[in-house]
Amino acid sequence: MRPLTAAWIAEASGGELRADADVTVTSAWNDTRVLKPGALYIAVVGEFFDGHEFVSTAVEAGAVLTLASRPVDAPHVLVDDVPAAVGLLAKAYLALLRSEGELTVIGITGSNGKTTTKDLLTQLLPDVHAPIKSYNDALGMPLTVLGAEPSTRHLVLEMGASAPGDLAYLTGIAPLDIAVVLTVGTAHLGGYGGSPEGLAAEKATLLDGLVPGGLAILNADDPRVLAMTSQPSLAAEGRETWLFGLAGDGPDLAVAAEGLRTAGGRASFTLRGSADAPVWAAIDGSEMGTRVAAGVEAERAKVTLRLVGVHHITNALAAASVALACGLTFQDVAARLAEAGPLSEHRMALTERADGVRILDDAYNASPESMKAAFRALKEVAEDGRAIAVVGEMREMGEASRAAHEAIGLDAVRLRLDLILVVGEGARPAYASAVREGSWGEEAAYAATIDEARTMLASELRSGDTVLVKASHGSGLWKLADELLEESA
Repeated sequence: MRPLTAAWIAEASGGELRADADVTVTSAWNDTRVLKPGALYIAVVGEFFDGHEFVSTAVEAGAVLTLASRPVDAPHVLVDDVPAAVGLLAKAYLALLRSEGELTVIGITGSNGKTTTKDLLTQLLPDVHAPIKSYNDALGMPLTVLGAEPSTRHLVLEMGASAPGDLAYLTGIAPLDIAVVLTVGTAHLGGYGGSPEGLAAEKATLLDGLVPGGLAILNADDPRVLAMTSQPSLAAEGRETWLFGLAGDGPDLAVAAEGLRTAGGRASFTLRGSADAPVWAAIDGSEMGTRVAAGVEAERAKVTLRLVGVHHITNALAAASVALACGLTFQDVAARLAEAGPLSEHRMALTERADGVRILDDAYNASPESMKAAFRALKEVAEDGRAIAVVGEMREMGEASRAAHEAIGLDAVRLRLDLILVVGEGARPAYASAVREGSWGEEAAYAATIDEARTMLASELRSGDTVLVKASHGSGLWKLADELLEESA
């Protein structure tokens, strides 16, 4: 963070200053366990905790100022609503960074793939700042903005949507130079009345948050995303659109994958850049948001991803498109893409234990689309060994939840997984549907708790097995994944 005075923070956040105006803050966070000296401590009130109770701990850790919604016994800025004040503060801070230097702001949304695409971009782009984990909501995204430095040239933001208006709020804080839409699936469908069309309309509002002259990068392989090319805001103020996807009959693609193949669960393809697609690069010293087109010849390069799962082709093409748009050469993009690996925890990370059991850990999040993709990756990775899926509940599905979990069971049987172990009452319909589809005995099992699942696996696993662990984060199944990885022969 660029150093900020307490007076500046109070004015930007609309709060009342109850501290020395010249106190200088050099970072901002809401977790006392990772605060640094000189920090602004953000006292958030959650469902099960009250950050105000930890102000003294924050001060001991080095916090010099607190953002609070009630008076505390420490220098603070008093506001009515802490998360809203953090949003105001982040908006003002981003405007300050834009006024003082060259900065490209990149926003990514989609039902699947946001974090992986962000992780790829942190390995492709220079001078980049991006979220930790999946900080993409009304608090996490502004916190990410506040972590940018004056030296940051590429600010990559994940933008999540759980209800109508979420993306408009986030882009109001951080107007975008580049907006990326990956997919419209069924994750968080409960917040949109079970309507994929409602979710698609929400995702499309990301494009309304583009600055004049901004660039939209859209996945042509997803019909709902492709339809966003008609979003009225894209026709205004010099905005441009790039499409990416698998090469074939269809719309013209700025960035494409040709000759897609898979081996061992990893995708290989020829990356192609279209001669018709300009590379957009910021002009040094110009007004931020201005772009200049520099035409490039069509180029091709062989790429083999280190990421497990053919579905990551979407994330790779999106990241390549952004990197090209930011001015990297085609050959640099191809080379860095082939070298990029998984960064975030519980995201299709493949580890072989000392006893010969391989764990495919994708336990951070889950949707029907990502679950099916993970099953297919499991089959490819397992090769001649047993393919075992340990699955938990997919949350925030609303009224579609039962049918979505039943589809998981059907998919597991039809793909001939050797075992699907369903964990928790919320995911139980997956077990029931697997049995109805013709799976019984050793092919399907149910555990009411993680402890039961752990006991079952202890006696079941043997060398050569590949075990996928996948569920929504809130199910807690990631804890089982961690335990499986800690075990030795």
